[in-house]
Amino acid sequence: MAKIGLKLDIGYLKPEAPPEEILAWQSSVADADRMLNKGTGPGAEFRGWLHPGELAPPALLSDISKTARSLQDNSDALVVIGIGGSYLGARAVIEALATDDARPVFFAGINISADYHQRMMKKLEGKRVALNVISKSGTTTEPAVAFRLFQQWVIQKSGKDAASKLIVATTDAKKGALVKLAQDSGYKTFVVPDDVGGRYSVLSPVGLLPIAYAGINIEELVNGASDCSILCDNTDINTNPAYAYAAARNTLYGKGFNVEVFSHFEPRLHYVAEWWKQLYGESEGKDHKALFPASVEFTADLHSMGQYIQEGRRFLIETLVTIESGEPGLAIPVVPGSEDGLNYLEGRPLTEVNHEAYRATSLAHWEGGVPNMTIKLERLDARHLGALLYFYERACAISGYLGRVNPFDQPGVEAYKNHMFALLGKPGFEDKTKEIRHKVEQVAGQQEISFG
Repeated sequence: MAKIGLKLDIGYLKPEAPPEEILAWQSSVADADRMLNKGTGPGAEFRGWLHPGELAPPALLSDISKTARSLQDNSDALVVIGIGGSYLGARAVIEALATDDARPVFFAGINISADYHQRMMKKLEGKRVALNVISKSGTTTEPAVAFRLFQQWVIQKSGKDAASKLIVATTDAKKGALVKLAQDSGYKTFVVPDDVGGRYSVLSPVGLLPIAYAGINIEELVNGASDCSILCDNTDINTNPAYAYAAARNTLYGKGFNVEVFSHFEPRLHYVAEWWKQLYGESEGKDHKALFPASVEFTADLHSMGQYIQEGRRFLIETLVTIESGEPGLAIPVVPGSEDGLNYLEGRPLTEVNHEAYRATSLAHWEGGVPNMTIKLERLDARHLGALLYFYERACAISGYLGRVNPFDQPGVEAYKNHMFALLGKPGFEDKTKEIRHKVEQVAGQQEISFG
């Protein structure tokens, strides 16, 4: 029997979402689970992430690990080029688990900022640089632009023959601009699965190659996710934290709560929160509904955003993530004659103080009218983080179905792209260029207020 150290504490959801109201979703949750597993719900063609062991079987894990070692042997740093789901999952795991002596991983193509990319090139000056470009099509603007920049940069620094061994493309199996370029250039390739959307792709080659380069055990990551997937096959809300989480957040949304805040007390979880925001925002934000996903980092944000959470408008719910054990044993020093008022803390582990800060925060926010629940992770390592990632993916799919949206598409993402293509004069958008430029000129810049 699979087992993972992950619990969901829902005690502070009362009175807004008492246990009986969460349990009232049981029939709907079972229906959503059937839709997900049998492929009868919307977006069924994008369920390839459901079984992590099949998504990343041993042979593929071995190939990824071998490739990562080869890149490590021939480079000092890796630049990952991708946007959204093509980089956030990998960055979440790397920021959470990579040790200080790990090979550095940089991320490009996540914006179109000249300053950002030029600063990165300056940081990489004098280093041997490997590239992993991740794009299904190879034509998504941000990563395509960044790949042009860095591909030419690596070729100029290393020579064309050497560059062919330093560049890996993770892309479509057969079609698209990037797979053709990779084949023509002799680049190693991995496949972006057709049945896995970007935000669900962290446990595929999309995320696993950069994670392996950073020295993180990808087998343990996938094993943790696989164990969680087995446990999620149980649809009972009482014994499935992922399904209880999905039901709880829908209960609260139905009562007028509009924002869910992901709160944590560990800076190395920052990008896990960023990954979570994309997963839930892109999956559920459709038809003018769903909770808006936000995040805060405690205790730092308790001295800023904490004021709003405690006493601002009451439309927030909060999900806190804590790490229960395995943290460093750093203790607060004993300082004779100290006047800083910390004598009562002398000799106590910093982890204990941080945990009590969490307990104080969850209570205070609940007393202030913010229903909150806590995901308790036994420790932060590859296996438990893999389980947490899968927990969120599975809960997201169920939550989307409970909210009657397709949790696997993202039609709204195309709006800005089409306007941008028209403004930039991309071939095929000529008929829209005049129309969009006219709209912009009629509204933007017409009512500017300046200092003269």
